[in-house]
Amino acid sequence: MIKDLDKQLEVIKRGAVEIISQVELKKKLVESIKSKKPLKVKAGFDPTAPDIHLGHTVLLRKMRQFQELGHEVIFLIGDFTGRIGDPSGRSEIRKQLTPEEVRKNAETYKRQVAKILDIKKLKIVFNGEWFDKMTGLEFGKLLTHYTATRLLERDDFSLRMKEKKPLYMSELIYPILQGYDSVVLNADIELGGSDQKFNLLVGRDLQRDFKQEEQVVLTMPLLEGTDGIQKMSKSYGNYIGINEPAKEMFGKIMSISDSLMLKYYELLTDMNMASIKDMHPKEAKLKLAETIVEQYHGKDAAAKAHHDFEQVFSKRGSPEDMPAYKIKATGATLLDILTDSGAISSRNEARRLIQQGGISIDGERLDKEDEIITGTGILKIGKRRFLKLI
Repeated sequence: MIKDLDKQLEVIKRGAVEIISQVELKKKLVESIKSKKPLKVKAGFDPTAPDIHLGHTVLLRKMRQFQELGHEVIFLIGDFTGRIGDPSGRSEIRKQLTPEEVRKNAETYKRQVAKILDIKKLKIVFNGEWFDKMTGLEFGKLLTHYTATRLLERDDFSLRMKEKKPLYMSELIYPILQGYDSVVLNADIELGGSDQKFNLLVGRDLQRDFKQEEQVVLTMPLLEGTDGIQKMSKSYGNYIGINEPAKEMFGKIMSISDSLMLKYYELLTDMNMASIKDMHPKEAKLKLAETIVEQYHGKDAAAKAHHDFEQVFSKRGSPEDMPAYKIKATGATLLDILTDSGAISSRNEARRLIQQGGISIDGERLDKEDEIITGTGILKIGKRRFLKLI
């Protein structure tokens, strides 16, 4: 464990939106250093989607920092609460997952977080371990530890009531379930996104009611996606998945705005912020893209992605390594080539890209989906994808 209190505080505070409270955090750290007993740091994840993107890693990287400081990090998978759905920031009820969907997503999560967290030091728990065993009477007693009045003060709940939109009982009890996780684990610190603040504070309230020392709440910002507007999400199409090919990840990072770049540096890397501000914006963005790609694909893949990007965008060339598609002697329509090759996953997406002028061959724009292609060449698809026709 790192015994330097100021160093611990510096690492913990980096990028944080809010710490409730810093006085309590400092007290817990002092006691931890003195007793040589690590703090229990909890973060919960409902396995609602199988793919982890850079937005998720903001929290995961903070968890890794706590591991490196010598604390016990608990990765809580909400296999029970995931079947209900977190209402945070929602204007309507979430789709409830089946047990099979939860199980599959949870297994995928465990494999992916190994790219960020030290799995050997990570404690993974499922809240179904206690909630699935809870009787109806025990559940009823749990609900007596919190008031409906306090729950209805929540912004997104009160807004829905004002707009006369449905507010389901399952959504009302969700914060209580999440808070009870902290009671069961006797958490010292709970991490979450800024949109999770209400749920995290419920954990403090319940711990106090159960005669435990209240956890410190640390919230992290929501990371905007490649559009620079909406939070990163697969549903918005602005996400960068950690399992995406290195070349695709590199290109997406290079597409973000210069102003967003500094936020990515702070939340997604450990680099000194002062050194970044002295760089030329293009140099800084290239460094950012290479640094992040290296984290998930390794140094060689990051260097190759950097080289290919420079080749395509700076030298107006095409990457040396690209997938190939063999044209039949009779030729094939542009639409068939795009979908049969796997370059684009759906015919509707291919049609949309053609209509937007996003397809060209050897620099010449193609704008007819039924155009017959018979010759060889380099097909450029959007800004970053290429297909060699042979």
